[in-house]
Amino acid sequence: MMLKIDRITSNPNVMNGKACIRGLRITVSLVLNLIANGMQKAEIIDEYPHLEPEDIDQCLQYEDYHL
Repeated sequence: MMLKIDRITSNPNVMNGKACIRGLRITVSLVLNLIANGMQKAEIIDEYPHLEPEDIDQCLQYEDYHL
């Protein structure tokens, strides 16, 4: 089964080409680091209100796919 990862973008002109969420300057690695340090999805969204729950879900899928 192919994963649908349509919220993760990479642009050489945004954050040096790092994987970002929907072209925002919020990197996948930042979100994964927050989760690894114990933040819950709701806390991350409170801290970064431009994010949606689906963005965080796709960060986790992206991590699984790219390991």
